[in-house]
Amino acid sequence: MPSAALPDPDSYTDLGPIAVDGETFTARRRDGDGSIHYAWTSGPNPGYGFSAFRGPGPVRPHEHETAIRDFLSGIDPETGYLSYP
Repeated sequence: MPSAALPDPDSYTDLGPIAVDGETFTARRRDGDGSIHYAWTSGPNPGYGFSAFRGPGPVRPHEHETAIRDFLSGIDPETGYLSYP
């Protein structure tokens, strides 16, 4: 069975919704390593998003915004997924 199909044993802290450039993401921090997981809730593909490692310290609002803008800049507008060269 692929590991992605298994339940996630880690615990998370909900960081709430974040709106950037007209798009909405929900963010949660993995308690074990401090990584942030962003779900693109206003995007065209349910469950799609990205993760970023920021370390154990708090993440400032502009850091969330920068990470989200970087992600959105790579999105193919025709598919709603990251484009690859």
